[in-house]
Amino acid sequence: MELIILPSGATKCIYDEALPLSQFGKLSITRASNVEPDSVGNWIADLSLVGGPHLGPFDCRTAAITAEIDWLRKNWLVSQD
Repeated sequence: MELIILPSGATKCIYDEALPLSQFGKLSITRASNVEPDSVGNWIADLSLVGGPHLGPFDCRTAAITAEIDWLRKNWLVSQD
């Protein structure tokens, strides 16, 4: 699990239950994206919450989540404040 500690003291990560984040103190978790089905059953990763694109359509949810995480790692999970 990658944790980015910003100059402000805030921490960014892609949430994963591998590390119990509550042990670091009070949490404020906000969503960075959504993965939802479209009207015909394909899957779309919507990264607009962090200024990103819509990815897809994908045939399965797992593929959409993989693309979502890959985009977040490359474009959002960086050390900029």
